[in-house]
Amino acid sequence: MRVAIVDESPARAAVIREGLEASGLRDINLFTERRGLVAALNDLQPDVILMNLANPSRDMLEESFMVSRALARPIAMFVDQSDEDAIAQAVDAGVSAYVVDGLKTERIKAVLELAIKRFNAFARLQSELDEARTALADRKSVDAAKALLMKKRGMDEPAAYAALRKAAMDSGRRMADVADALLTAEKLMGGL
Repeated sequence: MRVAIVDESPARAAVIREGLEASGLRDINLFTERRGLVAALNDLQPDVILMNLANPSRDMLEESFMVSRALARPIAMFVDQSDEDAIAQAVDAGVSAYVVDGLKTERIKAVLELAIKRFNAFARLQSELDEARTALADRKSVDAAKALLMKKRGMDEPAAYAALRKAAMDSGRRMADVADALLTAEKLMGGL
């Protein structure tokens, strides 16, 4: 597993590195410079990112958001102190684990595993949501195309559905794609 540690303090980063090495991890990369961080992390393609911040500012949380969006990787953030607003911002920024005053060598591996599992669970939920949205959009297209066929060709609903299905099978396309094409053609023809 490739791990990136982001910490401006080499002494604090050494605590994280020690905890990771004690867990058997060896591919550990330290970033102490914030300038160009997203590009450097993108080049490295780490499996997980551990950020150690004393007191995260709004800018640091925005940077975490950019890292999370750009790389789609689990991020665990260690902070010395926090408040509800900072926690909410961290969650919005895509941080998978937010640990307050808990930077102890023996806890690093557990936090890392939690961040990865939480990130994967969230990714699965996001994927399911995207699939549901696509299915709903497809359903709306098919329903609109059926309604168009029923109106223009005087078909009943089962016949309109069968016509769309046959056109999809004959062309090797999805029904929703055929429906979208039919709706687009109607818009073009209706505008002439």
